[in-house]
Amino acid sequence: MKSKIQLLVALFCLTIFSACKKDIEETVLAPSIKMANETAAINGKVNEAITLKANNTLGNEISQEWLVNTELKSNTGLLEFTPAKSGVYTIDYRATNSAGSYSFKYVLTVAVPEVPTTIASNVYVTTLFEFAPAAGQFMNEAGWGNQESGKSIEGKKATPGISLGAFGGYAVYGFDHTVINQPEIDDVIIYGNAIASLSEPGVVWVMQDENGNGKPDDIWYELAGSEVGKAGYIRDYSVTYTRPTPPTLSVSWKDIKGNTGIVRQSFHKYNHYPLWISADEFTRIGTLLPSNGIKGSISAPLAFGYADNTAGGTDKVDIANAINKHGNKVILKGIDFIKVQTGIMADLSILGELSTEVTGIADISLIK
Repeated sequence: MKSKIQLLVALFCLTIFSACKKDIEETVLAPSIKMANETAAINGKVNEAITLKANNTLGNEISQEWLVNTELKSNTGLLEFTPAKSGVYTIDYRATNSAGSYSFKYVLTVAVPEVPTTIASNVYVTTLFEFAPAAGQFMNEAGWGNQESGKSIEGKKATPGISLGAFGGYAVYGFDHTVINQPEIDDVIIYGNAIASLSEPGVVWVMQDENGNGKPDDIWYELAGSEVGKAGYIRDYSVTYTRPTPPTLSVSWKDIKGNTGIVRQSFHKYNHYPLWISADEFTRIGTLLPSNGIKGSISAPLAFGYADNTAGGTDKVDIANAINKHGNKVILKGIDFIKVQTGIMADLSILGELSTEVTGIADISLIK
């Protein structure tokens, strides 16, 4: 009888011990994380990898995730991230299990890449990226208007330079250094061939190399001139030009509002439609400037901020006047690329269409 009692007591104790052991084994502890970098504000560079690590101090089972601007990038304690362009990135780390959670937020600031000025830096734009003229009286002529004309002002000031044709024609250039936005002064000078009574204003656009790849594939910002917001100022205005048949005829056009007209052949007898464009029509889009200063054979200069605008052909622009697509001012430390676009659609009879001409583009800070 005594032995039976002892056996029952032993079994009872074993049962209690097993239950207690099971309770201990089933106790789940909340994540305990030690961040390798506990500084929330961090800096990085375009196309350079950053590594962030979260250490699980308990080594227990947890779920982990890293989010960069809400996009999942990793499910481990390690994040390796390479920012493709400048900007501010929010990086969130989260660890969770059934007992709780842990989170940490980084704010990564990536500066716009800057190409420093050296003694070898050229004062002028050095690379033509795109020459996309509209129809015009100089098209297909040697000098101002053939396919190679855009290269004439690479690294220098030149006459003849480049004619952009009627509204929307443009050319894109790059500097061999970053042109810094100097406080309270103009930064870039655009040389042209305007005279006092014949302004052919071109809209100026600038771009930072935000992704550091050396190509003008980031965001264009218009440099606001004197005509912004006035009657007749239209952004995202477009004109479609049609190849004439036969080619000796004037080039017809139609704008986004349904208006039509022609780029008239008068003094110049070459085809006014750029022959290197294979399509039978093409469209140019840009900012249209008011034409109330154009009367008869007179095109009065605008107050400020445009290429090929004032007599003497030395028009200066300020990077500080950059605006975004909504018309809001943006702050740029500097620019790497520049675009000039013909900003008017007007015909002056025998003088032909108004077309922006450019004979050089220079960084004012490097002019001696």
